[in-house]
Amino acid sequence: MSVEFDFGGELALVTGVGGALGSAVANAFLEAGTTVCGSDIIEPNTEDFLLSDPDSVDFYQADFSDEEAVAETVDAVVDEHGRLDYLLNIAGTWRGGTPIHETDVDTFDFLFDVNLKTMFLASKHAVPHLRETKGAIVSVSARSSLEGGDGDGIYRASKAGVRLLTETIAAENLGAVRANAVMPSVIDTPMNREMMPDSDFETWVDPKDIADVMLFLCSDAATVTSGAAVPVYGEV
Repeated sequence: MSVEFDFGGELALVTGVGGALGSAVANAFLEAGTTVCGSDIIEPNTEDFLLSDPDSVDFYQADFSDEEAVAETVDAVVDEHGRLDYLLNIAGTWRGGTPIHETDVDTFDFLFDVNLKTMFLASKHAVPHLRETKGAIVSVSARSSLEGGDGDGIYRASKAGVRLLTETIAAENLGAVRANAVMPSVIDTPMNREMMPDSDFETWVDPKDIADVMLFLCSDAATVTSGAAVPVYGEV
């Protein structure tokens, strides 16, 4: 059974648009007829920028851990397009490999900045505009945020924060803005394959499949769903 969505006339802002998941999300919304604005700290002409057709999105280079940059970007999107319907908080990363007593504070700051602060700032500045369109936010938490674990506790904590802020935004904007999160396990990306070359890639989740779930959560098919943390880690 195939499913199609029509987001024609609406606008989505995707953070981390140059990454593997961000580019998959941008493409999914583009295929549904959405006007897509994308933001990333890296430029489209760099090797790490994975969106195959950067010209398909209206791109804004910005560091979303910097509040001034976030405010300017969100304002520019709304000024230039007249609306904001969906915010997809994709910006994020993973670091791990050391126990807490051996983890540098710089790693803590980095992970909370990239994974949680970007989501907080983007949501903070987008919510007033999303209330006008009764829009939606979908953010990226993680399966591992549901419990502690060995070696990547700071990452898990930052992603747990995404989940809790999602629930808070949903509660504060009942009837106005829906906010949900997805919880991937290991996403099948070039970076993850490079970091874990001996893993069974067949058990990892395709970014396109996660993008489809995010598309659904923004659609009219999910109007009764807000404050949820949705598993997107397959059957493993």
